[in-house]
Amino acid sequence: MTGLVIDRDDLVVGGRTAAGASPAARRSWAWLGLVPFFAFLVLFLIVPAISVFSNALRTEDGFSLSAMGEAFSGQNRSAFWFSIRFSALAAFVGVLFGTLLAYAAATATRPRWLRSLVTSFSGVAANMGGLPLAFAFLTLLGRQGLLTKILNEAFGFDLYGGDFTLGSVRGLVVVYSYFNIPLMVLITLPAIDGLKPSWREACANLGGTPFTYWRRVGIPVLLPSLMGGFLLLFANSFSAYATAAVLTDNSKIVSRRIGFFLGGDVSIGEDAVGYALAAWMIIITAICMVLYWLARKRAERWQG
Repeated sequence: MTGLVIDRDDLVVGGRTAAGASPAARRSWAWLGLVPFFAFLVLFLIVPAISVFSNALRTEDGFSLSAMGEAFSGQNRSAFWFSIRFSALAAFVGVLFGTLLAYAAATATRPRWLRSLVTSFSGVAANMGGLPLAFAFLTLLGRQGLLTKILNEAFGFDLYGGDFTLGSVRGLVVVYSYFNIPLMVLITLPAIDGLKPSWREACANLGGTPFTYWRRVGIPVLLPSLMGGFLLLFANSFSAYATAAVLTDNSKIVSRRIGFFLGGDVSIGEDAVGYALAAWMIIITAICMVLYWLARKRAERWQG
């Protein structure tokens, strides 16, 4: 009889496949692939977090919340306010320009190679940070940087004539935008792809304008992804250390103050404040990531 094809993997005799192993037995080893992931999760996230909270809440007299309270007082409170301000502004700039760039790359009227170029560069730039990034911006926009000299000599514009420095809020926003904007591109592209052309056509057929489409369809569909991207970029900027270590001093940013307290240059007992600062950073970052996960779950309803 022609036309009949039987896949040997689908041939089951007596509860066992033709290969001699039951489907349940073959699937039972799949969990081994998750072992490295969970091992990494436990060793580098859960165990350090437990250690941080244990040291932050433990004193010579036993359990105490004094270090957690001190972490939000004086210079520490100023450091939190500075970190939150520049992280929120850096996240907003990343969301704004990242979304516009993602939409430009995803629209139909584009060269075919543009999207591949944008996504390839975004994948590289989103993971660049630390000392190389700080050094690149110092050579470009530092007081003796190449672009700083060009602006001053060719256009008469003194970049440092005011209060601008690479360690200020505006300076850190410029530096962090290098990896925040590409990261937002990668986050937003799937959501923009989820905007079906039939929705725009249906809106037009019902007499809607492009403004009506974006107000009633486009923006509501993209909003969960935009909010999730903002939270992710905020957490990314808030927890960054190496780049800020080169551009700022110890008193300005929370991650730098943690290094100051835990670097061995403080008196005995003050290290608990450093652990408390780290504990608050973990709490704030965890809240942002939970909210990001909820936003992504809502956004995934329109993707597919």
